[in-house]
Amino acid sequence: MLSAFITHPDCARHEMGPHHPECPERLGAINDHLLVKGLLDYMHTFEAPLATEEQLGRAHSALYVREIMAAAPKAGYHLVDPDTSMNPFTLNAARRAAGAAIQATDLVLSGEVPTAFCSVRPPGHHAEHAAAMGFCFFNNVAVGIRHALDVHGLKRVALIDFDVHHGNGSEDIFKGDERVLMCSIFEKGLYPFSGEEVKGLNMVNVGLPSRSGGDKFREAVRDYWLPALDAFRPELIYVSAGFDAHREDDMGNLGLVEADYEWVTRQLMAVANRHCHGRIISCLEGGYVLSPLARSVAAHVKVLIGAD
Repeated sequence: MLSAFITHPDCARHEMGPHHPECPERLGAINDHLLVKGLLDYMHTFEAPLATEEQLGRAHSALYVREIMAAAPKAGYHLVDPDTSMNPFTLNAARRAAGAAIQATDLVLSGEVPTAFCSVRPPGHHAEHAAAMGFCFFNNVAVGIRHALDVHGLKRVALIDFDVHHGNGSEDIFKGDERVLMCSIFEKGLYPFSGEEVKGLNMVNVGLPSRSGGDKFREAVRDYWLPALDAFRPELIYVSAGFDAHREDDMGNLGLVEADYEWVTRQLMAVANRHCHGRIISCLEGGYVLSPLARSVAAHVKVLIGAD
């Protein structure tokens, strides 16, 4: 059975000005590399739908959703925080990115596909319940998770976040929600300067020092994530897949390489096979240097779709 590759041309029309690291070329680099490696042969491509206000409102306040929709400019840029802005195409791109997580949820839970990778932007894990920040407008993974819980009726969903930056938005939305276990690894002392203070018993956040490297990353996964995941027994796993911890990406300094992303995906697939029929949905977050981003996504997707 083919896995799902979910994207949309609208996601490449959002841009935040020249030289911004969260650029449209990210998606082209990923698509080209997966194509060259033959990995798209193992995937069925879907075009992401537009998330509705109701769907977005399961993760965000209704007022915030209306404010973002009203803020979309007809020309130029609208700044929502010092490094995050909207152009005339941003709203549709953000709605497609969230819609991809919803579509992936429907596809995986219907049994039509076993796993899904959402190659979308803007990213989402910094978007809080009522605030845009850090290149993010809607929290894509959170919208998908709430769809799984509130529409499909799942009782236990795990969220894994291995972006170099802590997923403060996801934490803000899910802290204290016993239906969701959030496990994250991030570099200490980086934007958004959060994650080390425990916000809820359902949070397993591991901050790693700069230059920790792959060995410390894998040790944290084995010691903290895997026991928590096995105890929780998720019915579905979502991944906020950020690749900016790569040693060639200057957004952070953890020093990971493609083999680390391949390894952690194997661990997550093993958990999924034990507890939730192999069901994993992965959504792109960070990763800003095109070559290591594309190579890292390929290492992740190769395991996700069973093409290794």
